[in-house]
Amino acid sequence: MAIGAMIHTFEVQLADVDRGVYEDLTLRLARHPSETDAYMFTRLLAYCLEYEDGIAFTEGVAATDEPAVLVRDLTGRVTAWIEVGAPDATRLHYGSKLADRTAIYTQRDPERVKLQWAGKTIHDADAIVLHSFDTGFVDDAAAALDRRNTLTVSRTEDQLYLEVNGTHLSSAVHENAIR
Repeated sequence: MAIGAMIHTFEVQLADVDRGVYEDLTLRLARHPSETDAYMFTRLLAYCLEYEDGIAFTEGVAATDEPAVLVRDLTGRVTAWIEVGAPDATRLHYGSKLADRTAIYTQRDPERVKLQWAGKTIHDADAIVLHSFDTGFVDDAAAALDRRNTLTVSRTEDQLYLEVNGTHLSSAVHENAIR
């Protein structure tokens, strides 16, 4: 954990009807001083929407050779490389070669994020999905955060319903090809 990192605690009720995942989670996230609340919240959403056995947060923006979230099998092999924000093409290329599956979750405009990858080599780019949300959704959710948080995350038919500390929000979960 970085010096000056702020710890946020989340009590999460997760109901991902699309994938048949129902869990109660207690999560602690360290927000690096250079990390925005929107980025941290997108990391949390990526974790929840990708939740499976073996999932873990990494050091986030402080990690140079790992994504924000990754999934390992029981042998320690990386099975899912999950980036947040606007990762560079080199990281995507590396992650896509290392893991069975690569995904990106962004709080930014997906069309602008994709522009930075134009003409760059990314292994198996056609299989990588860039997930985004309706404009303002992540910022509104991040504005409702405290140090200790209760969160209900429900996903059905790619519609996300969220309650953050009593604030109710919803958004489509958009899937964008990166090429």
